Parts: sequence; structure tokens; C-alpha cells
Amino acid sequence: MDPSVVDRTFPPVGPYVVSAAKVAEFATATQWRGAGVPPTFPILLLNDAMLAFLADVGASLERIVHGEQRFSYRRPVAVGDELTATLRVASLRSLGGADVIGTLSTITDAAGDLVCEAKATLVHAGGEGSEG
Repeated sequence: MDPSVVDRTFPPVGPYVVSAAKVAEFATATQWRGAGVPPTFPILLLNDAMLAFLADVGASLERIVHGEQRFSYRRPVAVGDELTATLRVASLRSLGGADVIGTLSTITDAAGDLVCEAKATLVHAGGEGSEG
């Protein structure tokens, strides 16, 4: 992967409206038994941001291993929120023929206020037909 991607911010993804139906569906799928919106719910929007980033840099989703994910909240996500995610590549290093990509995504509400930040580590394996 081209090192110039570090510190690059990709176009925002969204808005994504948090509905009670989607929260219930996600809670069932993840077996969330807590109250309110599951804390990992923004992954739905972050997935779209990650796919857009990968397409932009020519990386193949089939060669990605999701190594780590962390959320840091300013406030909980609520039903009715309109969320937007903006992904920035925070780091990149090569390790054993793979690219280890650190991303930092900000999730904001309709007013532009920060809801949470999400850090992810992605490992993109090289190989035949790989552009990254």
C-alpha cells in the first residue's frame, strides 16, 4: 500500500439514521442484553467507511483480517441519531508481507457533534493480484 495514504482523511459516509428496528436487529444478532443502543452499533456505519476506503486505495476486502476495534464515546448513541463517519488512516507499516493499517474514525451526529471515535487495526495480506 502506498505510504502516502497515512494521514489521509476519506470522504464522510452517511448519514445513517439509527432506528429502533435496526437497533433491535443488531442487538439480536450480537446477543446484546443491555439497555439502549449496543456500544458496538456504529460498526454498521464504520463498515461502509472502511469499504469506501479499501475501494479507493485498491485494497481487496478478501485479503483483510480485522485485527482490533476500539470505541471511545463522548455520549451514547440514541435511536433517532443521524450519524456520519469519517475515516482517517492513522498509521501504516509492513510486516511479513502484509500491510498493517491503523484507522481512526470519527462518528458525528446531525449537528456535527462528536458521538464517538473508533480505532481499528486492519491487516491486508499481499499476494497475486493485490494492488496494495
